[in-house]
Amino acid sequence: MDHQLTTLPSGVTVVTEPMPAVRSATIGMWVGVGSRDETAAQAGCSHFLEHLLFKGTVRRSARDIAETVDAIGGEINAFTSKEVTCFYARVLDRDLPVAFDVLADMMVAARNRPEDVEAERAVVLSEIDIHLDEPDSLVHADFCETVLVGHPLALETLGSFGSISRMDRDTIHRYYLDHYRPANLVVAAAGNVAHDELVRLTDELLGDLGRSGAARPPRRPPEHFGETQVAIRQRPTEQAHLVLGVPGIAQDDDDRWALYVLDTVLGGGMSSRLFQEIRETRGLAYATYSYASSYTDAGLLGAYVGTAPGKVDEALDLLRRELDRIPDDVTAVEVARAKGTLKGGTVLALEDTGSRMSRLGRQVATGQEIVTVDEALDRIAAVDLDDVRRVAARVLRRPRDLAAVGPFGEDEAERFADAVAVT
Repeated sequence: MDHQLTTLPSGVTVVTEPMPAVRSATIGMWVGVGSRDETAAQAGCSHFLEHLLFKGTVRRSARDIAETVDAIGGEINAFTSKEVTCFYARVLDRDLPVAFDVLADMMVAARNRPEDVEAERAVVLSEIDIHLDEPDSLVHADFCETVLVGHPLALETLGSFGSISRMDRDTIHRYYLDHYRPANLVVAAAGNVAHDELVRLTDELLGDLGRSGAARPPRRPPEHFGETQVAIRQRPTEQAHLVLGVPGIAQDDDDRWALYVLDTVLGGGMSSRLFQEIRETRGLAYATYSYASSYTDAGLLGAYVGTAPGKVDEALDLLRRELDRIPDDVTAVEVARAKGTLKGGTVLALEDTGSRMSRLGRQVATGQEIVTVDEALDRIAAVDLDDVRRVAARVLRRPRDLAAVGPFGEDEAERFADAVAVT
């Protein structure tokens, strides 16, 4: 049995994947809220709240949380994305009830005290500083904002200096009470776990969180995208960072498997077109790759290169050229190799309980179809050359956008007009 799923009367969903050969378990509590669900006044609230839940509950201080998990040799952490917030712990299988109790306590009874808000505000602002100091990360955020212009998905998950500086305790705590509710919570676990035991713990320790009802927040899909836009951010860096790309497809689109193959051919490994042409043949960059990001109702496909400022035009021309020609000249050999890369990577990436839990929890929390590993391998295997060419034409022949971070002038957007022009 690959997985079991139960939705309790309270509305909480429990999903488990047994791995009886291991002695560990990873449990995650997935809340269906992220930066796309925030208003302008709440920008960064989902992530801020993720930090605050570790500051203590009615029953436990921040030190108690840390010491309880350390005492059983476990790991506890969390992350926030555009659509979900996840709190998770990896422990020995026998200690799963302890980890569950700690995480459930955070879901049900976080204090979010004013003094904790002030202490953690400085931490979050420091995290924003770090993000702004990393141009190779910043360029991807700028690309997302350029493609998804004006939509909540375009917002930076961390928020801004202004929004985090202004956010008060009442705003954060109300956000917690509004969104951390049973119908918006998925409990996922993988490892040496028993589904019925997880259901029992969920009913006993979470109940209805004391806040029954309320489904996930309503979401609207993007109505339009950026077209032939160039976003330039000036930074006195030794390298220039570029992302050229287009809107992608949503996470439940039937073409997603062919897109994964296309992305792998384009820039998914050492044998990919971008790596071979830009790094191996031309020596223009240390890092170049492509990526396909999918959300519930939108997506992105970007091609990245980091290169010397004097090599920008040459590197960007190569990115543009590969995006132009791949719909027509991708070959059966490339498709077969990319499928092998994807199938091997899929299996190797799911060798531990944490990755299994994350894959399962994300699928359920974002409303995706649950696809087992074997089913995923079958769907990758079913992709053929015609599928890849069709999806390449569908996605890559749309108007493009460009994000650039580096030692550019504010008036250089015209310099890159050809790169985003529709061919």
